[in-house]
Amino acid sequence: QVQLVESGGGSVQAGGSLRLSCAASRFVQNTYYMGWFRQAPGKEREGVAGIANDGSTSYADSVKGRFTVSRDNAKNTLFLQMNSLKPEDTAMYYCAAGRYPSALGPRWLLARGNFGYFGQGTQVTVSS
Repeated sequence: QVQLVESGGGSVQAGGSLRLSCAASRFVQNTYYMGWFRQAPGKEREGVAGIANDGSTSYADSVKGRFTVSRDNAKNTLFLQMNSLKPEDTAMYYCAAGRYPSALGPRWLLARGNFGYFGQGTQVTVSS
């Protein structure tokens, strides 16, 4: 069983920054690709950023240039640095892990169906 625990959410004004962290179960970081998803009220969960085992990354167009995903395999931790936050970034953010993608393509790291494990989420609220 893979366990993921997010932290670092909070409330911030537009233009501010937050750094999310995700503590993963032992060995997950070495054998799983990881990602961040978010879900706003009334909307579907969407992929925000993903990072593969080789370090390659993928970002949603809405966050490209503002968010950075990274991983520290030695500490089994995934990060999401969020800068220049906007009110539309307000959502519950979820850490995710997967091992065997069912669908490939240029945005496979953002596809919800490719991830079998999700954390409980951390709330991010951006005020204008």
